[in-house]
Amino acid sequence: MEDYRKSYEAWLNDPYFDEATKAELQGIAEDEKEIKERFYTALEFGTAGLRGIIGAGTNRMNQYVVQAATQGLANYIIKAGGQSKGVAIAYDSRHMSPEFADFAALTLAGNGIKAYVFESLRPTPELSFAVRELGCIAGINITASHNPPEYNGYKVYWEDGAQITPPHDTGIMAEVKKVSYTEAKTMSKEAAIAAGLYEVIGEKIDDAFIACLKSRVLHPELIEQESKNLKIVYTPLHGTGNIPVRRVLKELGFEHVYVVPQQELPDGDFPTVSYPNPEAEEAFTLGLAMAKELDADLVLATDPDADRLGVRVKDSKTGEYHTLTGNMSGCLLADYEISQMKATKGLPEDGYLIKTIVTTNMADAIAKYYGAGLIEVLTGFKYIGQQILGFEQSGKGEYLFGFEESYGCLIGTHARDKDAIVASMALAEAAAFYKAQGKTLWDAMLEMYERYGYYKDDIKSVSLKGIEGLQKIQEIMETLRKNPPAEIGGYQVTSFRDYKADTIRDIATGEVRPTGLPSSNVLYFDLTDDAWLCVRPSGTEPKVKFYYGIKGTSLEDADAKSAALGEQVLAMINKML
Repeated sequence: MEDYRKSYEAWLNDPYFDEATKAELQGIAEDEKEIKERFYTALEFGTAGLRGIIGAGTNRMNQYVVQAATQGLANYIIKAGGQSKGVAIAYDSRHMSPEFADFAALTLAGNGIKAYVFESLRPTPELSFAVRELGCIAGINITASHNPPEYNGYKVYWEDGAQITPPHDTGIMAEVKKVSYTEAKTMSKEAAIAAGLYEVIGEKIDDAFIACLKSRVLHPELIEQESKNLKIVYTPLHGTGNIPVRRVLKELGFEHVYVVPQQELPDGDFPTVSYPNPEAEEAFTLGLAMAKELDADLVLATDPDADRLGVRVKDSKTGEYHTLTGNMSGCLLADYEISQMKATKGLPEDGYLIKTIVTTNMADAIAKYYGAGLIEVLTGFKYIGQQILGFEQSGKGEYLFGFEESYGCLIGTHARDKDAIVASMALAEAAAFYKAQGKTLWDAMLEMYERYGYYKDDIKSVSLKGIEGLQKIQEIMETLRKNPPAEIGGYQVTSFRDYKADTIRDIATGEVRPTGLPSSNVLYFDLTDDAWLCVRPSGTEPKVKFYYGIKGTSLEDADAKSAALGEQVLAMINKML
């Protein structure tokens, strides 16, 4: 009998598992494929925590998987001597989110660790804020971000408010691995509350969070001047952004904020989209229809846990709405924030713009223009959070702005994760600032292209499923690593970075220097004419991703060059398959 069968039988027969779980598993007794899918492996607790389809089984998100993960986290916290500080817990609008939050809280309570649980759904950045505000040792966020409705997830934050990074990530992963599904200590909610180990939080943290965001406004006088003239359409995509985004915009004085009614209320089925991703065109279908009707200036969409923001801006000359990619909205905000910090109070001598290695090179040009430093980090916003912590601990360096290409940025240091609430606020403020000059956000974007160059960045990915697919992904990485091409898509390779080997090789001189970043299975090719290509396997899906960027002489030239490089990259990879 196969191992997965043994696990299945154990869950069916062990009195530890509840009757509803057993009934669900009895319902698949005749479906060998489904049994195997649910039990052939354990849902892996990785550096980003857990993410999986909701259901009974070791390879699913359920009460027992959540409790086992929390027991591992509790063991790590106790070993670190942090159990007296407590853990903050937030959750989103997905199915089972409040239940998983409570299972985690009561497992912590069973280990003598206090849980601060939000009274109802809250955005990711507010959880990051709450960890620091309450002086917690850690935070847990129950969310699967923008995955399809059948998914849920579990992310762990450390006391600095960022998602776990070394050494805590590997330490927690090791502790979680040691825990079996029947080992988690727990207690009743009544007993946990009576023992002072379960506290409901809400309004007080909300007020402090919103106050922090409002303190980041650079031009309140222009908001007051233009708030009557600016029309904003907003959709929370059935998620957590609805109340905080509307609240902050209202309190700042924006009078014409229209919420897409069909997508306003929390709904774990996400009925108006196939998956709730602000990067997807379909996420904007309803919002754009509403914007055209109202003649709105901009359309904003936050993902279910409100850490990522999608944007459409109106071109006053043509009346059409342009899509801002994560790179474009990130640069627009970086330029606005840094330029206006400089204009209103001056920039610190050691101020830094931080971006990930797969983010546009326009960020480098912006930093250079304002005389700011630029720091590149590995993909993942937690590495931007890690840099902020480094500034705090060393007393050297000041954070100006940080963003990544996947629609995430952070203004201020109140949180240490992407914050679509503060980004919505800042974009609305920037829209008011430019409107006072008779410009739109699209005009501001075009001015940036003129000033810095017509940068265009894109991504291609190749999905390779199954065990053979994973092997093929490794083969692609090893082929490129051992035999890096001298030329890609008509561009010469000027230097080759291997983040796994911690090397940057200058092609002309042969000189090798370290990357200075943690080891990661990522390859990066610097190309002539400000072009680049970065290759990395996805951390969450069986695919390999190819990020690339070029610099053109106009929007049309940039589009053509980007399309050509994308085709050449895919052709190069297809030869390897």
